[in-house]
Amino acid sequence: MSGAAHVDGHGVVLVRLDVATMAALLDDDLDRASALAGVPLTPYFLTQNWLWRIRHDQLLTDPAAADWVARAALVAGVPVGHVGFHGPPDDDGMVEVAYSVDTALRRRGHARRLLATALDWAASEPAVRTVRASISPDNVASLATLRPFGFAQVGEQWDDEDGLEIIYERPARPL
Repeated sequence: MSGAAHVDGHGVVLVRLDVATMAALLDDDLDRASALAGVPLTPYFLTQNWLWRIRHDQLLTDPAAADWVARAALVAGVPVGHVGFHGPPDDDGMVEVAYSVDTALRRRGHARRLLATALDWAASEPAVRTVRASISPDNVASLATLRPFGFAQVGEQWDDEDGLEIIYERPARPL
């Protein structure tokens, strides 16, 4: 799903955030970031600077990852958050999904809509065989979002920033 914007069957418009847009977000310049993205980003995007730093640096070293990471997600023209993957598929065809909903817009089904969009995106890419999600066992909302999508627990890991995470996976194209 390359390109600047994509509309999916869940009513979500995805807009790729490039290096320049992420740099503007890192500079706390919402007006410039919005102009570069071509959509009005909200102040929530400025609260995600930890992510923009990671993705900005990632794209500087691997520009091809831009097709996979951090897209603004709009529903009915309103930016509700962002969705993407940690990067392109690895050698085993695995991608790890990442999504976040603006705190002011939570509990309205947006997370489920963003996850469904990411899963459709992964299923449309022939190189992807497995979708992974890593979630803190204390993140009740994210666990509930994941539940109806057929993910199975496959292990756990320690993240230096987030602590214990449970690893869930599912086939990109369920049988």
